[in-house]
Amino acid sequence: MKGVVLAGGSGTRLHPLTRITNKHLLPIYDRPMISYAIEALVQAGITDIMLVTGGTHAGEFLRLLGNGHEYGIERLAYAYQDRPGGIAEALGLAERFAAGEGILVMLADNIVEHGFAGTVRRFETQGSGARILLSEEKDPTHLRHLGVPAFAADGRIERIVEKPDEPPSAFAVTGIYCYAPDVFEVIGTLEPSGRGELEITDVNNWYVERGSMEFDVLEGFWGDAGESIDAYYAVNDFVRAHGANKG
Repeated sequence: MKGVVLAGGSGTRLHPLTRITNKHLLPIYDRPMISYAIEALVQAGITDIMLVTGGTHAGEFLRLLGNGHEYGIERLAYAYQDRPGGIAEALGLAERFAAGEGILVMLADNIVEHGFAGTVRRFETQGSGARILLSEEKDPTHLRHLGVPAFAADGRIERIVEKPDEPPSAFAVTGIYCYAPDVFEVIGTLEPSGRGELEITDVNNWYVERGSMEFDVLEGFWGDAGESIDAYYAVNDFVRAHGANKG
């Protein structure tokens, strides 16, 4: 299984911090944000990784990460997204890298208290479809800014709603997803959203509609450090006090 870390985007929600650098290079406690995503994948046993980024600061990732060996990576590849076309479009750049294998995709501004090696093992056993990580979120106001799953009576996800006015559950879809190799065929069928982007929620709902979406719920803290300035500093405070990527 291979890993894809998505570290693009313009980072407008973290302006003015991101006027001088990519948001994923900003510090979280004592190291750059991107290092937490890399560490999480390596701890989960994924050491063949592609980093997808873009913008004018893309070269800084190469300066920081190099060939990845210092971080426990066997092979580190890079891809460049030359325009803001959405998460699904960025993932599509990894098709050749995936080379027919399953992949775990992680948005690089996601910070987790506990690792997800168990999810990787369960997806490898699952063998097809998709598997996503959810996080319990008790604040309905926050849920209105996230992707939220609605559950059927049997406990399976029946749809994922993006930024719902009335959240259908108390869980958020995190930016950590496992996909079978056919995800690239799915991406090829998507139409741009009203934002002009290919949306990862449309990819996930494709699997939901076919009954091939599974999920796990993360233990402990999950934060999206790129969501807002307040969220960025809240993640910093948590990691400084409690750490991240625990076993």
